[in-house]
Amino acid sequence: MIHQKGRSLPSIVLALSFLLIILSLSATPILYAQTTSHDTQQVTEHQNLAHSKENDSSEHEGSQVLHRVMLIVFQIAIIIIAAKLGAEFTERVLKQPGVLGELVVGILISPYLFGHLIYIPFVGQIFPSPESVPWMGFEAHNNLPVPMAVYVIAQIAAVILLFMAGLETDLKSFIKYGFASTVVGIGGVVFSQLFGMWLAVVGGFAKNYLDPAALFLGAMMVATSVGITARVLSEIHKLDTPEGVTILGGAVVDDVLGILTLAIVLGIVKAEKAGTQLDIGGIGSTALKAIGVWIGLMAFFLIFKDIIAKGLKFFKSPGAAYGLAIAICFFASAVAESFGLAMIIGAYVVGLAFSATELKHFLEEHLYGIYHAFVPVFFVVLGMMVNVHKMVATWKFGLIVSVIAILTKLLGCGLPALSVGFNWRGGMRIGMGMVPRGEVALIVAGVGLTAGAIGQDLFGLSIMMTVITTLIAPIALVPLFQKGGSGLKAKKLSSEEA
Repeated sequence: MIHQKGRSLPSIVLALSFLLIILSLSATPILYAQTTSHDTQQVTEHQNLAHSKENDSSEHEGSQVLHRVMLIVFQIAIIIIAAKLGAEFTERVLKQPGVLGELVVGILISPYLFGHLIYIPFVGQIFPSPESVPWMGFEAHNNLPVPMAVYVIAQIAAVILLFMAGLETDLKSFIKYGFASTVVGIGGVVFSQLFGMWLAVVGGFAKNYLDPAALFLGAMMVATSVGITARVLSEIHKLDTPEGVTILGGAVVDDVLGILTLAIVLGIVKAEKAGTQLDIGGIGSTALKAIGVWIGLMAFFLIFKDIIAKGLKFFKSPGAAYGLAIAICFFASAVAESFGLAMIIGAYVVGLAFSATELKHFLEEHLYGIYHAFVPVFFVVLGMMVNVHKMVATWKFGLIVSVIAILTKLLGCGLPALSVGFNWRGGMRIGMGMVPRGEVALIVAGVGLTAGAIGQDLFGLSIMMTVITTLIAPIALVPLFQKGGSGLKAKKLSSEEA
C-alpha cells in the first residue's frame, strides 16, 4: 500500500502541471484579443478559404483517380470478354488457334477502328480515339493507343506466357539443341536485316544501304515475337519437340542480336544528327551487357534451381510457394529488361529452370487459371496497337514487304536448320515459327519514328508487315506440326531414338 501511494504522487503532480499549462494558455489578455480581433478574423477567413480550395482540389483529384481506375477495370473486362468470344469463334467455327481470334478482335476494338464506339452510360467512351488524349488524366506514351496501365497489364501477361512456355520446355532438349538454336537465330537476323535494307532502297525510302531508314526497316524485319509461336505450340502440345525448343532458343538469340542491331542503328542516327563519329565502344558495351546478362541468368538459375525449389517448398502457408515463384519470375524479367533484354527472356529462363525441378507440375497446375484469364489480354492489346488507317496508306508496297518478311525467316532460319540435323519439314516448321513480328516490330518502329529516322509512311508499312506476319503464323503452324511426321533427318532421328 505504501508503495502504491508513492507511485501515485508523481502522477498527481504531472496531472496538476498539465492543468496549469492549459489554464495559462486559456488566460490570454482580453485587451490583446480585442485589438487584434479584426485582423485575426481576416486571416482566419483567408485560411478557411485556402483550406476549402485545397479540400476541393484533393477531392477532385481523388475522384479523378477513382474514375481512371474504374475506366481501366472496364477496359480490362471488355478486353477479356472480347478475347474469349474471338477465341471461341476461331476455334469452334474456323478450326484455327484461339490466338488468331484474339488478335483480330483486338484490331476491331482498337481506338483506331471501332473501339471509340464502345460506350457505357455514366462512364463514356471506353476506348477513346488516340486524338482525344490525355486519357482522362493518362498521358499517351510512345504512340500507344491504350492507357499505359492497360499496356503494363498486357506485358505482365506476356511474362506469364513465357514463364509457362519455359515450364513446358524440356531443359535437356533445350541444352541439346542450343547450337542449332544459335545457328537458326543468326541466320534469321542476317537475312532479315539485309533484305530489309534492300527493300528500303528499292522502294525509295532510303538513298543507300546505310541510310537510317534502310537500317530501321531491316531492324523491324529482324524482330521476332516468340509469344505468338509459344502460345500456338503450347495449345497443340508441341512446345517440347526438337523444332519447338529450337524456335524458342533461336528467338532468344534473335532478341540478343536484335538489341545489338537496334543499338548500332540508333548510334548511326545519333552520330549523323550530331555530326560526330559512331560510338563503337558504347555499342560494344550494349552487346556485351545483353549477352552477359543472358548467360548470367541462365547459369545462375540452372546452378541453383534445386536449392531455390527446396527453399520454396519450405513455406507451408497456402499459395506461398506459388506466389514466390511468380515473384522470382518477375524479378528475373525486370533484371533482363534493365540490361536491354526483353522481359520475356528472363521469364523464360526461370520457367526453363523450374521445368527440371519437382515444382514443375505444381506450378503448371496453379498457373493455368491466371494463364487463361490474363494471357489473352496480351494478344488483344497487341491487335489494338494496329493503326489500320496508316496501314492502308501503304498497302501495295506493304504487301511486298510482308511477303519478303515471311520469306526471310523461312529461308534465313529454315535453311540453316537443314545443316544442324533437321529435314525440310523441320526447317519449314522452324522458319514459320520465327515469322511473327508482333509487338517487337511495332516497338522498334516507334523508336525509329521518335528518333526521326523513319516517317509515317514507313511506320504504316511496318504495321502492315506486323499484322500479316502475326496472323499468318498461327494459321500455318498448326498443319505444319500436325501433319507429316518427324522434322529430323533419318540419321538424327535414329540417334534420338537410340
